[in-house]
Amino acid sequence: MQYIPVTDLNITELQPYHQLRDRILGKDNSIIADSPKVINKLLETDVQVKSILATREYYEAHQELLAGKEIPKAFLASKELMQDIVGHKIHHNAMMHAIRPETTSLEQLGDHILMLDEISSTENIGAVARSAAALGITSFMLPKQGPHPYSRRALRVSMGYISMLHYHLYENIFETIKKLQNRGYTIIAAEISEHSIPLSQIEAPDKWVLIMGHEGKGLCMDVINACDKTVHIEMASGVKSFNVAVAASILMYQLQHP
Repeated sequence: MQYIPVTDLNITELQPYHQLRDRILGKDNSIIADSPKVINKLLETDVQVKSILATREYYEAHQELLAGKEIPKAFLASKELMQDIVGHKIHHNAMMHAIRPETTSLEQLGDHILMLDEISSTENIGAVARSAAALGITSFMLPKQGPHPYSRRALRVSMGYISMLHYHLYENIFETIKKLQNRGYTIIAAEISEHSIPLSQIEAPDKWVLIMGHEGKGLCMDVINACDKTVHIEMASGVKSFNVAVAASILMYQLQHP
């Protein structure tokens, strides 16, 4: 591999490392992956790489993996120089500029789907994606108008495991729920309500969609009423809720192992 030593911080190819912040995606579907673990996980897929910016230590440690990939530009820099490029302190020695994978159509999603509604935190999106991948749930649905699962922080928090999921971005949640029901899915809302079923008592259908709501507001009644079932996690007295990523993990595990 031919390395390109960085001598000019202002060249066009290095700008995405500074410009593509947490919720910003490039017009050409560009993404930035931070840290060797995230980069290497993406490199296990057929991701299209634009460039890598890393220290010599990273390149030498992962020669075998990198040798089998098409990497148009391999920029070589010290960690201090990398920090000058991104404009803040970093705790790793590698970054990658790539093109995010295409979305998956509704018809190609699996039998078990995790669906988010109005989640506002990119960190929660990344944490939920990581748990879904760990539990063998390969289909992930998010609102088109919300944070993208391949945004910089979501990708980092997922540890790159978002790359194991087929993701679909929907526009209207009610129309999407109806389409899923017509395809034979049972839609399960995660919310504490008067008629919600305790998680320990729910019977998992063959095809299901679990919908998680906003971190603070949860799911609105219109969404709950559009679903087939509502489920809640039994909690100790005096505790009102789990973090959404923790709750999603518990719910997904139970539905996967009824």
